[in-house]
Amino acid sequence: MKSFKAYFPFMFVLFLVFTACSLNQKEKNTNSVAIEDSLAMAENLIQQYIDEGELAGFSALIIKDGEEVMRMTKGYADRENEKPIEKNTIYRIFSMSKPVTAVALMTLYDEGKFDLDDKVSDYIPKYTESKVYTPNENGFTLEAQQNEMTIRNLLTHTSGISYGWNPGYVDSLYRVNNASSWDKKLEDKMLALAEMPLNFQPGTQWMYGLSIDVAGYLVEVISGKPFDEYLQENVFGPLKMDDTGFYVPEEKYDRLSSLYNQGEDKMLAPSQELFADIFKQPAIHFSGGGGLVSTIDDYARFCRMLLNKGELDGARILEPETVEMIMSNQLPETASYENGSMGFGLAGAVDFETGEYSWAGAATTNFWINPTDQLIIITATQIMPSNYKYANEFKSIIDNTLTKE
Repeated sequence: MKSFKAYFPFMFVLFLVFTACSLNQKEKNTNSVAIEDSLAMAENLIQQYIDEGELAGFSALIIKDGEEVMRMTKGYADRENEKPIEKNTIYRIFSMSKPVTAVALMTLYDEGKFDLDDKVSDYIPKYTESKVYTPNENGFTLEAQQNEMTIRNLLTHTSGISYGWNPGYVDSLYRVNNASSWDKKLEDKMLALAEMPLNFQPGTQWMYGLSIDVAGYLVEVISGKPFDEYLQENVFGPLKMDDTGFYVPEEKYDRLSSLYNQGEDKMLAPSQELFADIFKQPAIHFSGGGGLVSTIDDYARFCRMLLNKGELDGARILEPETVEMIMSNQLPETASYENGSMGFGLAGAVDFETGEYSWAGAATTNFWINPTDQLIIITATQIMPSNYKYANEFKSIIDNTLTKE
């Protein structure tokens, strides 16, 4: 019979393995508790704002490493009628439409139908006539484009096209000509926009505006299909985004969240604005910059596709290299976003450190896709003008636990 000494090396190895497993399990348990505490803290924060009357309701979905780690539906989609937010509540996502439009256009890029640095006028000839507003000591002149606007300029908001919200001569023309309205067909509005002066020479500055609406019209021109049909066939259908589109059908009216305005005291009142009910009517103008409605789950499928490099559940929407372009900084050296603290990809902001790709909507919806930490965060409420304080505070708590330092 062998002595105990003969078994000692084997026993010692078992002891080390057991100890390592115990420590690993202890670490996992500690991390699990920390995550649960963090999620509870984020949930309590939102509940406090609802209790105080600053929010009617709030929905959030967190996906980490492909798994859902939190789903939150707090408060009311219609506070006055005490209708709670549900998993399938429909939201006006406004400018969260922009990344969807960029993806639609880039499917045509993958088919070899255009290059990013092609001139917009190659496809919409009228844009070769667009002049550039140039201030001088005598007022201003309208000059020719030195380097014609490109498709990349559209997708990065460096085209010189604005929204008409700013003071100054160019935006005053936007307002007089109702350039930002949705009252005419996409083609008519985008051709009329070509007659408006550009705010600066294309590629030299970043300015938020109707550029992505022009990109949506490019989808129509290049594909030969109406923009809404192209989206359905090439994005919404394959990704099973069944509740996303340019309007809410009558049978889904009861799922559309109410829209609220927030006063100076932070208290809410039902909105009387056009946008409260406009999405209950079939769209005339398919605004790629802000015209979509969607649900948390639908938009999560879109985000998961991007995080998964263009594919989801067997449906490939984009090539991996194309997704990388969308989610990486595409700004020229002459232009900057957020004073250079952030980059800008195609239709969305990019965090230089984490590679996080994100954007938001005018009625206070937000999304973030963090490829470094394999993390997706989507939040939604319905307040106009937008107030992103709630989403940012919520995300800050989650990031402290679920992202690497």
